Amino acid sequence: MLEKQYFIPEPEEFISEQCMSPALQEIKKQRDEEIRDVISGKSEKMLVIVGPCSAHEPAPTLEYISRLGKLNEQVKDKLVLVPRIYTNKPRTKGVGYKGMFVQPDPEGAADIARGIRSIRALHLAAINESGLTAADEMLYPENTAYVEDLLSYHAVGARSVEDQLHRQVASGIDAPVGLKNPMSGNILALVNSIFAAQSPQIFKYRNYQVSSDGNPYAHAILRGGVDGNGSDVPNFHYETVMQLAEMYNGSNLQNPAIVIDCNHSNSGKKFRQQIRIAEEVMQNRRFDPDFKKIVKGFMIESFLVEGTQKHDEVFGKSITDPCLGWEDTQRLLLNLASEV
Repeated sequence: MLEKQYFIPEPEEFISEQCMSPALQEIKKQRDEEIRDVISGKSEKMLVIVGPCSAHEPAPTLEYISRLGKLNEQVKDKLVLVPRIYTNKPRTKGVGYKGMFVQPDPEGAADIARGIRSIRALHLAAINESGLTAADEMLYPENTAYVEDLLSYHAVGARSVEDQLHRQVASGIDAPVGLKNPMSGNILALVNSIFAAQSPQIFKYRNYQVSSDGNPYAHAILRGGVDGNGSDVPNFHYETVMQLAEMYNGSNLQNPAIVIDCNHSNSGKKFRQQIRIAEEVMQNRRFDPDFKKIVKGFMIESFLVEGTQKHDEVFGKSITDPCLGWEDTQRLLLNLASEV
């Protein structure tokens, strides 16, 4: 049985409490357009969504974003860096840590309203610190309205991409939405998800019947899959990418675009393999103009300190999936910029 605990105010109340200044609104407007231009092919820059697996604490996240903002000045002519600030990210089993959206109140009980204020404060501070608007994961579709005004990129995960509400909400978002292939690795299911997100929809959302126009910037993220034996099956290789490109061409989808997730099942969560994967993708971009045309960027898991930890003891080290450390990340991004 579900027990009501307390009422959470509508998104408008939180937005009015913690609103973007006109200067930050202008930054977001410019960033949104820059990312759309990459997805649509108007820009030849590459998109790189990069940052920790989960933004579990503000201080290390802001330190990371500050470094990324400074690095952006060196690569901005070639790369569009989008900080990965995943505030909804739980541990996979969904028990215990559930991301910043659930914060303890003074007595230690779960307080989602406090969590919403915390993540809005983090996103606003990140933009102020770096001049970069961020990406977050649409883990819970009904929470999207609380942060949509702050984000320039939304991601739908492998466990959510076949869910109708995720697809429908994605169809009503103005910013680009990356949809990952499902855990099975099924590419047809991914294409169907993109089609749903790009299509007009009528659905129930937050106690209203709502309609959407469809999101022409919804696109694919290839993150690898898992076979029936639980083994990782990478899908960043040339053959799979070109297979998806053919399916794009036969489906009348708008703005064909693929982002390669360098971690997860593509790397088998061997975080250092992200470097090799990015290099192989860049080699294929040089080899085939059609591959280059459709592969628009990367998703990279990276934090201040490489690896992962079970407990939050090391500042800037992931508590969920293992990440590249800052030095390797910096070298990788500089190398990518030199090859675009």
